[in-house]
Amino acid sequence: MLMRTDPFRELDRLTQQFFGANGTTARPAVMPMDAYRSGNEYVVEFDLPGVAPDSIDLDVERHVLTVKAERRPGFDEGVEVQVSERPRGVFSRQLFLGDTLDADNIAAHYDAGVLTLRVPIAEQAKPRKIAISGGGEAKQINA
Repeated sequence: MLMRTDPFRELDRLTQQFFGANGTTARPAVMPMDAYRSGNEYVVEFDLPGVAPDSIDLDVERHVLTVKAERRPGFDEGVEVQVSERPRGVFSRQLFLGDTLDADNIAAHYDAGVLTLRVPIAEQAKPRKIAISGGGEAKQINA
């Protein structure tokens, strides 16, 4: 099972509601994501428009997947910025991967501003048949 946490999400929502901000430089807006199960894997998609692929960092430690990305300013220093509404800085999300997921075989792909992670379900978590011996002929049951 895939679980996510972002303890600051509600704080970000309240800040946006009261101050009309898209985030702050100290804590930019969160990375929107979708997560769903497709067959024997979970697929997680993060929206990261304008982020260079080399600024994305993925780490897994103790079943916690951390996604970090940085969106740098698109304008040079010394220019006079008139409007700056797009969030910049370092974005980070953490996903807690359950024991039933194979954290060693996560695949990542980045295309058109979307980071897609494919997390396979561990072999030991997949349904399997168990043979029963004794008492005449062997039978199988689903486990």
